[in-house]
Amino acid sequence: MIVLGIETSCDETAAAVLDGGRKILSSVVASQDDVHGPYGGVVPELASRRHLEAIVPVVRRALAEAGMGLSDLDGIAVTQGPGLVGSLLVGCSAAKALSWAHGTPLVGVNHLEGHIYSAFLEERAPEHPFLALVVSGGHTALYVVETPRRYVRVGQTRDDAAGEAFDKVAKLLGLGYPGGPAIERAAQGGNAAAIRFPTASMSDGAPDFSFSGIKTAVSLHVRKAGSLSTAQVADVAASFQATVVKTLVGKSLRAGQRLGIRRLVLTGGVAANTALRQVLGAECGERGWELFIPSRALCTDNAAMIAAAGHDRLEAGERAPLTMNADPGMTLA
Repeated sequence: MIVLGIETSCDETAAAVLDGGRKILSSVVASQDDVHGPYGGVVPELASRRHLEAIVPVVRRALAEAGMGLSDLDGIAVTQGPGLVGSLLVGCSAAKALSWAHGTPLVGVNHLEGHIYSAFLEERAPEHPFLALVVSGGHTALYVVETPRRYVRVGQTRDDAAGEAFDKVAKLLGLGYPGGPAIERAAQGGNAAAIRFPTASMSDGAPDFSFSGIKTAVSLHVRKAGSLSTAQVADVAASFQATVVKTLVGKSLRAGQRLGIRRLVLTGGVAANTALRQVLGAECGERGWELFIPSRALCTDNAAMIAAAGHDRLEAGERAPLTMNADPGMTLA
């Protein structure tokens, strides 16, 4: 089955063509970093406008690179949610138009499910059941993936997502946008033990995340220090990054231990962070756990992961009507 995937949940316009749900024939991503960089974060209205400009050229390029025409497609998968409603509407509208014009089966995909499916696009893929840590700019959550297309959420952020915290701290430090790569670069020259930032624990014992406290702590530290030297900025970045990594790794390992699951998938945009990959890899190695992390290109938003998830839903007989609408608050479990 040849499936076209379309992804426009936030600030990347992406299209990809997959064969059999696993073989990537093409994957095209148009970034909007230049649009949102001056603001230190994504501006929803600007994101929607750029999607409108980019969606047709991106889909055409994905088809051309795959050597396919619209008539060769067996299905179309599009991100239905969660995400920015204006951005989602562009992708959904394009997918529905193509489906209607060519009579091609259509399916809506949850963006977080897409991130989890990115692990299946690598040569070494996980077996079910496994624990999935999805860490991105808009989401931080832990899921048990019991069987294909069956998810149980066991933890989530109660305020900021980890990626959002990276963006805001990078803005506080004057490091630019996107914040994740900027913090990682600055942290390379810093001392991760220089500043002790707080980690959040839930009073009810739930394996949930919270990053608003550390964001506030960094803000207070910067305000108290006044002007920071390059070395001090590096120390703040390194200490912040180390604390976030410690939180993500610790809560994931404790959840896996409690649930008796020794197989872990790390995915989402923040999964591209080198420190997170290394620390989680070392901890899983010590415990004899299996760890699966997609390549960096598949961690960040892309349409190949949407096509992969959509392929399996189309194979299972799912179809979306042309009345399908964007669902910015769509839940996975």
